[in-house]
Amino acid sequence: MQVEVMLMDEIKKLGKAGQIVKVAAGYARNFLFPKGLAAEATEAAKRRLKKLEAERAARAAEAKKAALEVAKKLEKLEITVSAHTTDGKKLYGSVGISDILAAIEANRGIKLDRSQIELADALREVGEYEPKIDLGYGVSVKFKIIILDEGAAE
Repeated sequence: MQVEVMLMDEIKKLGKAGQIVKVAAGYARNFLFPKGLAAEATEAAKRRLKKLEAERAARAAEAKKAALEVAKKLEKLEITVSAHTTDGKKLYGSVGISDILAAIEANRGIKLDRSQIELADALREVGEYEPKIDLGYGVSVKFKIIILDEGAAE
C-alpha cells in the first residue's frame, strides 16, 4: 500500500523539499515520519505547500540575482600565485583550494566557500589553469590562475 507524503527535506532518489510523492506506508511510518523528513500530505498541507513554493521561488530568484552580481565581479578574474619550485617547473608543494580562496578574497574582496571551486586536483606545476567557480542556481564563472616560480619572480 502506498501513501502520499510531503517531503520536508531533499531525499536522494525520492525528491526535493516540498514535493508530494507516493511511498510505501512502512517506509513513511518507520523512516520518513520519525526522522521528520516528511509529513502526511493532507489538503491543508497541500495548500500550505503551494504558498511555500511561491515563497521559495521568490527567494531563489533573489539568490540567482545575487549570484549573477557576484559572477559579474568575478568576470575575467586572473590570479597570479608565486610558489617555490624544485626545478623551475614542479612546485615544491602545491597550490590548493585554500590558496585560491585567499587569492580571490585578496584580489576581489569576495569570500567564497571551498565547495564552490571546481578543481580536479591541487596544482603542482608552474603554468596557467582555468578552474571554475560554481555560484549555484546555474551560475558559474571560469577564471585563470597563473602559477609562477617564486625564484624567477624575484
